[in-house]
Amino acid sequence: MLELMLAGFIDAIHPLNLLFVFAGVTGGVVMGATPGINGPMAIALCIPLTYYMSPIAAIGFLVGLNKGAFYGGSIAAVLINTPGTPEAAATSWDGYPLSLQGKGEKALRMALFGSVSGDFFATMVLILVAAPLAAVALYMGPPEIFALVCLAMTIIAGLGTQSLVRGLIAAGFGILVGTVGIEPVSALPRFTFGVYQLERGIELIPIGIGMLAFSEIIIQLERRYRDSKKEGGADACLLAFSTKREDRFISWQEFRSTIRTILRSSVAGTVVGAMPGLGAPVASFFAYDQAKKRSKTPEEFGKDKLEGIAASESANSAVCASSLIPLFTLGIPGNVAAALLIGAFVVHGMIPGPLMFEKNAQFIYSIYCSLLLANVFLLVVGRAGLKGFCKILQTPAVILYPIIIFTCIMGSYLGAYNPFDVLLMLFFSFIAYFMKKFDFSHISFIIGFILTPIWETSLQQVVISSQHDPYMFLTRPVAMGLLAITAFIVFKTARGSMRKESKA
Repeated sequence: MLELMLAGFIDAIHPLNLLFVFAGVTGGVVMGATPGINGPMAIALCIPLTYYMSPIAAIGFLVGLNKGAFYGGSIAAVLINTPGTPEAAATSWDGYPLSLQGKGEKALRMALFGSVSGDFFATMVLILVAAPLAAVALYMGPPEIFALVCLAMTIIAGLGTQSLVRGLIAAGFGILVGTVGIEPVSALPRFTFGVYQLERGIELIPIGIGMLAFSEIIIQLERRYRDSKKEGGADACLLAFSTKREDRFISWQEFRSTIRTILRSSVAGTVVGAMPGLGAPVASFFAYDQAKKRSKTPEEFGKDKLEGIAASESANSAVCASSLIPLFTLGIPGNVAAALLIGAFVVHGMIPGPLMFEKNAQFIYSIYCSLLLANVFLLVVGRAGLKGFCKILQTPAVILYPIIIFTCIMGSYLGAYNPFDVLLMLFFSFIAYFMKKFDFSHISFIIGFILTPIWETSLQQVVISSQHDPYMFLTRPVAMGLLAITAFIVFKTARGSMRKESKA
């Protein structure tokens, strides 16, 4: 075991791998600081670039990209009150008032220290608990895996929508799309409707790019055309940075006053991130609320409280690493960013799940090392480029949007060098556009699509091994328990919806 750990560490510190991790962190900060671009969108755009990298460099690059985007979202939140990512919204509540006082640099430093601390804590938890949980997961058979995926999709169905029913419909639609192609048992094509390009199935890349990136560009162009708002940010950035030392740096006394909040919020973010479906926004708002309730001066929150920034950033950054816990141990993504990482793992011949610890232990230790290195690089990049990030916020949309559109088209094409994938990307971008308009969770759709192979394979194994016995699950207590929890969640949600409708 020690030899595998050492070999994994040596692989991770190869100069080329270090360069890719550093590039991922830097690119993630830049993308996260750009309003309208978040971590999953950045990963979807950059997955095609990783086809030509080694597995360690590819995963390190994408993980660094995600980590950088989490911190980058706080830059726009602090300087121009426009969170670059949803989870950075709570950061703007105290960060932007500080920016108006000329303390933008101090607010960004607090956000950086909170992000690095929360991320480091969650990464250490991931390293300590992933292997034991994976060992337990090895004892789970097809019935338990099927029931677990059903529970995970039910929980995730609440992401991005106010209605669990709509989320379940979106997840079901994702499963339907995931079954397009060759049926694994009979080897016959299904749901292809005579289109031979669909016989190979639909890849994650065109769906991810279309639903996460291109659809967002459509919505932003529509909003810009409708509102006709002027682009701002330059003046706000200039006013955010004072020349006074006390307005630029965080004193030891100020940092010491936030240590308890950072630790408490890191724990909260780690727990939330390890539970599929909750996500970084939930962790961020929960940690901020707890910090406010436990503070001696809660009335100062929302004005210029460094403690509020520390709570929000340490919690949402902890989610970045802890969301990999269910991915590594069960093969189930904790959020949409982890879901997209599954595609990158599969491209490089790795199947996330408990067997990965047995078959690719050295690779796992390399990823652990890359996660820690990405955290160090985030601290370096964040401190070195504090003022330079203002230039990103001043990028005109007339330059930014064409670059993103071109990247979407080329990324879809480069996945398999197939023009048909570009058409699929455009098709699913419009599907996502209308899903967002009618409050159907596109995130549930994507995760449902990604989990379809696991869900279908485990169900077919249950059917074949039981010789079509519908009472098979009654002999598996763990599977029955998971299915009972799933049914309870659906029942409670449906009952709550019926009560709301009757009151209305």
